[in-house]
Amino acid sequence: MAAEFDWQLFWPPIRLSLLVTLLSSIVAAIVGVAAAWWMSRRRFRGKTVIDTVFLLPLVLPPTVVGFLLLMLLGRRSWVGQAIEWLFSAPVIFSWWAAVIAAIVVAFPLVYQTMKVGFDSVDRELEDSARSIGASEWQLFRRITLPLAWRSLVTAYILGFARGLGEFGATLMIAGNIPGKTQTVPTAIYVAVDAGKMTMAWAWTIGIIVISFLMLLMTGRLNRR
Repeated sequence: MAAEFDWQLFWPPIRLSLLVTLLSSIVAAIVGVAAAWWMSRRRFRGKTVIDTVFLLPLVLPPTVVGFLLLMLLGRRSWVGQAIEWLFSAPVIFSWWAAVIAAIVVAFPLVYQTMKVGFDSVDRELEDSARSIGASEWQLFRRITLPLAWRSLVTAYILGFARGLGEFGATLMIAGNIPGKTQTVPTAIYVAVDAGKMTMAWAWTIGIIVISFLMLLMTGRLNRR
């Protein structure tokens, strides 16, 4: 069984997964925080519908999310054609497609967690700051965000973990090209299908360790 393990095969999916997840979690955190702030502080017609749309990727099957992204970003859509014209290459079946898939599936967790965090901030503190002339940006940066920092950390870690484990949507729009788009979840799937159980176990243990450390860090930060 030891002879089946290959370090050269082991590291590329790990490195790509970490790169994809790092980029996607940063984007999902920025967009999720901005959307949560806007939705928690605004009242308008259709708000419930928009809120539901934001949360849809959380409950839809990953393959459905992947199919919708494939239709949106494929070479037959105007969005996909615009991207290909701009970058001289299609986004489908590239590692950037894996980043997009991870952003979409991680966003609802970040958004919902931050929305709860913002809703828990005392509005009287914000009103007091407004009464002495604080702008909305100053209010957000100096009062609301510091008071919701635990939610911010939790939202980022949950988004990171969700992106790290993404499989279905990634397989649909990024494929499983070794060394190019193969992430840890897709590598595990192929290894099991090929009967390479040692490699499958190695990648499984690797992703469990990374996820465990991220969640452990979140728990310790929240306790402090």
